[in-house]
Amino acid sequence: MYTRSLKNISSNDVAIAGGKGASLGEMIKSDIPVPDGFVITTKAFEQFLDETDLRQEVRAQLSEVDTAVVHTTERASEQIQNLIKHADISSEIANEIQSAFKTLNCKYVAVRSSATSEDSAENAWAGQLDSFLNTTETSLIETIKKCWASLFTPRALFYRIEKGLKESHVSVAVVVQKMVESESSGIAFSVHPVTEDPNQLIIEAGFGLGEAIVSGAITPDSYVVEKKPRKIIDINIAEQDRGIFRKDGGGNEWRDIPLDKGSKQVLTETEIMELTELVLRIERHYGFPVDVEWAKENRKLYITQSRPITTLGS
Repeated sequence: MYTRSLKNISSNDVAIAGGKGASLGEMIKSDIPVPDGFVITTKAFEQFLDETDLRQEVRAQLSEVDTAVVHTTERASEQIQNLIKHADISSEIANEIQSAFKTLNCKYVAVRSSATSEDSAENAWAGQLDSFLNTTETSLIETIKKCWASLFTPRALFYRIEKGLKESHVSVAVVVQKMVESESSGIAFSVHPVTEDPNQLIIEAGFGLGEAIVSGAITPDSYVVEKKPRKIIDINIAEQDRGIFRKDGGGNEWRDIPLDKGSKQVLTETEIMELTELVLRIERHYGFPVDVEWAKENRKLYITQSRPITTLGS
């Protein structure tokens, strides 16, 4: 078995589903609205390395890395990524992935890397590994190899060495989920990351896909909510003139947003309170402050990711 439904994954499955996959499965078990999907387990990646005889080559390239000499990291990264992207996935693994894709009964999926050392309180790989949105069945297998290869980008290698994981074997799973066609999306923190007030939650919201916010390319709306008593204490509306949306045939593109739409508040007060309750349910379930990504389609809110907030003072 190289794939497993997210419904059959929990927080105990980091070794096979990575941090991101385990978190999504855990939220589904807690009745948090998470898009349906499956995980291509670390077993598939390990099998791929063995079948293509890449394991020794990867180790050899990593042994050449000296973070004090930047070009050694870049060279190792380029060599390893090229090897992974140009090797063939066996028909046994590919057929199981294609079969799992068909069970989702959708045209577009989000494909996200999920490292086994990811999204823990000690190691937050957010932004280190790659995600691919609005992927189609045609490009799925190649996209999965790109996710595997992203375990070895220069920034991922630097991060890995900085965290003392150079000699550790870090594996990677891949999460495949039904794509939410986001009318709006964003991020939320169950504890305000600037004030660090545990009684304040902050939501950031933009039109289209959340990558525009995560990348820092747009200034989103921001809403601050007091937990007890539950009330919105600040609404800051940012005029948004562009966003990222699905391109015809798959992939994403920037589009202009008309002024009459872009100048309006992204989420209503009712939606702000609904999202607040979801974020606080996740925080209560895990027992620690969380950073979540969310999306809205047809007036329904979904949680697409959750991880511990690692930037708060102790």
